[in-house]
This record gives sequence, C-alpha cells and structure tokens, in this order.
Amino acid sequence: MKPPKRYKYVKAGEWVQPKTKGYRLQCCDCGLVHKMEFRVMKGLVQLRAWRAALETRRVRMARGITFK
Repeated sequence: MKPPKRYKYVKAGEWVQPKTKGYRLQCCDCGLVHKMEFRVMKGLVQLRAWRAALETRRVRMARGITFK
C-alpha cells in the first residue's frame, strides 16, 4: 500500500506556508497526522490542532509503521 499523496513531504526545518483552514501536518518519523488551523489576532499568529486518527492510521499502515 502506498502512502496517501495528499500530504506534501517537508524536510526537517523547512519553512512552509500553511492554509488557514483544513491544513494537515504529517510527522516524517512516526506518520502522526494533525489537522491544524491558523489565525491572526491582534497581530499575533495563533494555531490550534487536533489529531487526525483515521488519516494517521492510513499513513502508518501504508508506511508499515507499528508501535508496541
């Protein structure tokens, strides 16, 4: 099974420009996926995140990542 192609591969330390809504972030080592949202309030950038359990499971299965 191939990993889903909906995530852009980002190298460690690389700058990215996220979308404000519906942005997904996948960890390069463990395949954990988070749904993230961003906003600017009073000149400050804020973010919030949720674990995307189904997407995480799909990525880990495709990449053969298992935990004990």
